[in-house]
Amino acid sequence: MEFLAPLLFIAGILGLNGFKIDREYQRGVIFRLGRYQDTKGPGLYWIIPLVDQKMQLDIRTKTVDIAPQETVTADNVTIKVNAVLYYRIIDPSKAINKVESYPAAVYQAAMTTLRNVVGQNHLDDVLQKRDKINQAVQQIVDEISEPWGIDIERVEMKDVEIPTGMQRAMAKEAEALREKRARLIKAAAEQEASLKLAEASQLIMENPAALELRRLQMLTEIGAENNTSTVIMLPSDILNLAQKLTEKTSQNGSIVNSPKV
Repeated sequence: MEFLAPLLFIAGILGLNGFKIDREYQRGVIFRLGRYQDTKGPGLYWIIPLVDQKMQLDIRTKTVDIAPQETVTADNVTIKVNAVLYYRIIDPSKAINKVESYPAAVYQAAMTTLRNVVGQNHLDDVLQKRDKINQAVQQIVDEISEPWGIDIERVEMKDVEIPTGMQRAMAKEAEALREKRARLIKAAAEQEASLKLAEASQLIMENPAALELRRLQMLTEIGAENNTSTVIMLPSDILNLAQKLTEKTSQNGSIVNSPKV
């Protein structure tokens, strides 16, 4: 009887020690005598003291910052890319039993896959089609980590470092493309303007008074500006009449001065 009380006290301590509590985002992987028994949580549960062992896992989404990786693109340009990876544990028992260290395994798989996928694309695709590369990396890493009970939620490339010489070449190319676009736009505008001018000339030929109205409008536009220039515009009919008179006078003079035979 003397030993019963201490034994009951020890049994009570061990029994209370068997109660475990996991938060909503935690799970407990239970091993009984070294063998996987069950995954418990969240909330309060009880395990057999000294027989069961518990390993606690956090099943919230984790963020992995992939360090800049130097790789060569398909068009032989050396660049550095870095990315961020989001993943979470969907099967805690596999994350413990199938891989020694799932954070390191996921990081290494993502780093290698990112380098390989970028190396299979041209530099223009890496810069312009990041969503496509992100999806390819996510799919491959998800296939690798699926046996570990890990789901890859998202992969995003953050930055692409390009050599200085390549940056200058790309700047020259962009400048040339913009100049080409500007010249094409200007040529198209001149072509459209020439068509409008041709239509206007046809209308003026049908109604010559329209030309005089246009001259008056030009005088109004010139007078609206603050300047000291004075412009006198003569109607074209007067100019044509003066030209005809000059031609007739020159013809008469040539007839009068011609020698008699």
